[in-house]
Amino acid sequence: MITTAPIRSTAAARLAALAEASLADEAWLSPKPGLVDARGSGAHHDLDLATMLRSARALRPAFRAMAAAAAGAAPTQALRERLAAIGRLGERAMLAASGGANAHRGAIWALGLLVAAAAMDGDGRAESVAGRAAAVARHRDRFAPAPGGTNGARACARYGVGGARGEARAGFPHAVAIGLPALDAARARGAAETDARLDALLAIMASLEDTCLLHRGGRPALDAARRGAAEVLALGGASTRAGRAALLALDAELVARNASPGGSADLLAATLFLDRLRAPGARDHARR
Repeated sequence: MITTAPIRSTAAARLAALAEASLADEAWLSPKPGLVDARGSGAHHDLDLATMLRSARALRPAFRAMAAAAAGAAPTQALRERLAAIGRLGERAMLAASGGANAHRGAIWALGLLVAAAAMDGDGRAESVAGRAAAVARHRDRFAPAPGGTNGARACARYGVGGARGEARAGFPHAVAIGLPALDAARARGAAETDARLDALLAIMASLEDTCLLHRGGRPALDAARRGAAEVLALGGASTRAGRAALLALDAELVARNASPGGSADLLAATLFLDRLRAPGARDHARR
């Protein structure tokens, strides 16, 4: 009798590898404004590139377990709670790998849902994967820790924004409708892959109500980041001389404000994961 177990195991391993690669690509991407990259720690004092890469590697087993749990499943409350339990184990692995620093808490949520959604059905189109992820995210997790326990949750409550949960429940619009189109448009213009990914990040930043920025610097930091990102894009993006100069100026401003667009970085990783589902392995050359 033919069994699907080895097939599902192989597919889960592949999806987990794509998720780790997307996190690694986001970490390596440089120069990113206010974020950890190959140049340094940006606005972070407890993170660096090596830590981000260790965290990404440590999360691969959790992503694989999420994919295996979701393979062929429907978006039910039971699945939502199972994925959340795996995610909390993944967070422990992340904290152990990072020495207690929050390297990827938001990415565990976003990529975990997308990995699970990709395992649920054979339709790998970004809109379909994100839609299934949203259907899972809309279910309640009865075992979740009390609300308000994270910086993102406190920023949501204080500023009245949707945060990571709202983004997921809406079907990741900043990845599907902003990040991927920006990535594709930059590639179509002939931009190098690094510049295309930077433009995707900037497009996300220009629109997202990033709770990491709100937590660190309030509305002034968020407004500065969104305005600066839009200016880089208006000047032609990261591939132009004027755009690159504006990008470096934005980086200096965010570092001076001790502000980091971590939510945008998580959604860039989600964008790169969805992109990899379209052409797995095709973008690895751009990581360094």
